[in-house]
Amino acid sequence: MVMNLRRAALKQIGLGTGMGIVAPGATFALSEDTSDQELKGKTAIVTGARNNLGRGFAIALARMGANVVVHHHTADTRDQAEETARLVEAQGAKATIVLGDLGKLENIEKMFDAAESTFGSADILVNNAGQIVKKPLAEVTEEEYDRLANINSKGTFFCMREASRRLKDHGRVINIGTSLFTSITPNYAVYAGTKAGMEEYTRALTKEIGSRGITVNVVCPGPVDTPFFHEQETPQSLAYVSRFSIAGRLGEVNDIVPMVTFLASPSSQWITGQTFWVNGGYATR
Repeated sequence: MVMNLRRAALKQIGLGTGMGIVAPGATFALSEDTSDQELKGKTAIVTGARNNLGRGFAIALARMGANVVVHHHTADTRDQAEETARLVEAQGAKATIVLGDLGKLENIEKMFDAAESTFGSADILVNNAGQIVKKPLAEVTEEEYDRLANINSKGTFFCMREASRRLKDHGRVINIGTSLFTSITPNYAVYAGTKAGMEEYTRALTKEIGSRGITVNVVCPGPVDTPFFHEQETPQSLAYVSRFSIAGRLGEVNDIVPMVTFLASPSSQWITGQTFWVNGGYATR
């Protein structure tokens, strides 16, 4: 059943194995198959969508019929956000771009405003934006801690708060965590620690808005072959972490996408308050 779900999800978004979504100007070879358009008429907000996993999620949700709010963090990544928007529109969906530091509540409100004013509603939040620092805990500066906490914890929390107020009934909140929640790994304390509250926020919000048919879940990728991951690593560390998956490799964006598209779909209506480890056996709990 799980394999059939994965095949169906990959067919639905037009992505096959072996095609990573990593570069700002990447070309995407999309399937000729038409999707079921399960999300036609819905609006998805994808934070941190200018590249990496966020771009993959935005394209996949567009392939399912959703219009997409493409969020990016800083002005210098506008060209990458525009490329994501172009790829969304290539699926027959519509896109709008929103710039803003999500550590500031007014930018989160602006993002939801854009969904409502441009497309008429907000239905799905993919809480993907995050920042990373890899170094021993003893070397983390106050500025680094504050910067990561501002996005990974505060930004996540207030995006969820706004979603609880503004998502339409039967909406979806999909939080993107990390498999570091369950893997004892040195040098990632500030990254994993500032994201760890996401699981508790998810459990609480599940109970608070579940009666409206809104589901809230966490997806935790392992190491994924994207610039976000590679910027922190050396060839030696890449070889080391690759050994821990069952396939002896890093994950790819299209390994993670099917779980997100499934959780965004009507088929996931009975799944909420859960954490899903999507990491090829890298770590489990």
